[in-house]
Amino acid sequence: MNYAQLGRTGLQVSRLCLGTMNFGPHTSEADSFAIMDRALEHGINFFDTANVYGWKKGEGWTEQILGRFFAQGGGRRDKVVLATKVYGVMGDWPNESRLSAVHVIRACEASLKRLKTDVIDLYQMHHVDRLSPWDEIWQAMETLVRQGKVIYVGSSNFAGWHIAQACEAARARHFVGLVSEQSLYNLIDRTIELEVIPACQAYGLGLLPWSPLKGGVLGGALKKRAEGRRTSEFAQKNIHKHGDALAKYEAYCTKIGHEPGDVALAWVLANPAVTAPIVGPRTMEQLEHAVAALGLELNESTMRELDEIFPGPGGPAPEAYAW
Repeated sequence: MNYAQLGRTGLQVSRLCLGTMNFGPHTSEADSFAIMDRALEHGINFFDTANVYGWKKGEGWTEQILGRFFAQGGGRRDKVVLATKVYGVMGDWPNESRLSAVHVIRACEASLKRLKTDVIDLYQMHHVDRLSPWDEIWQAMETLVRQGKVIYVGSSNFAGWHIAQACEAARARHFVGLVSEQSLYNLIDRTIELEVIPACQAYGLGLLPWSPLKGGVLGGALKKRAEGRRTSEFAQKNIHKHGDALAKYEAYCTKIGHEPGDVALAWVLANPAVTAPIVGPRTMEQLEHAVAALGLELNESTMRELDEIFPGPGGPAPEAYAW
């Protein structure tokens, strides 16, 4: 396993991050434990979750699974750089969502209990909160860091402007601020190349792409459908929307002798701004495929061909749309 520094920090994380969103709703607890143990065997030391995962309001189902995994001992918790998130709705009462200081601190305490740990290594804002001022948010995060309950702070689904706002507000408070950003990024969804990636590079944030295979659409969805294998409703909609490009893509992957999912993941990993794509396996087989993709390096010809099949926005803004 190769490792990289998370943004401008000295923290070393694996080039793949294990996403846990499927643990609970789609993957049993026993299978989730097995996948996490196998990830550690592969050297994956970066696990990502969120307090809303499990999709049972207020329960933090997935965090509870991770907590019971760590409670088995064997150094499991010490081996993991643990990331979770705050923002989503955790109850029906006021102040049980978003990024008010009250919710941030209460949500952190609740996550710590579910995860059965004393500290969250990377506490991420799951979405920008346009109602809470940055001084309030940073005061809450500073409190958690000072108390030793959080080490680093990250963002998720921020625009480039939000990253700049957050970083400048933290700088004014002499606080480290954001060290990472999670964004939707794959061969089909490339909007972040306009401003989010440049912002991450300018402020020294590690980029953690989520859905690098676009929910399996880039993992050979057309071939699977042709073979009579079931595809999700999400995949079916995207096959209808991007069918021509996907047909060219899968044909090209066959030509170069690599699986579509491996090529899609290798393409994300090839971007120098990317620290670690987040892979969310439902099965052990999917984890093994993701790890295998680490060994695939795409040459310049392949990168050009993929750009032709899935053209991005044209590079960073404003050059992408103005002289």
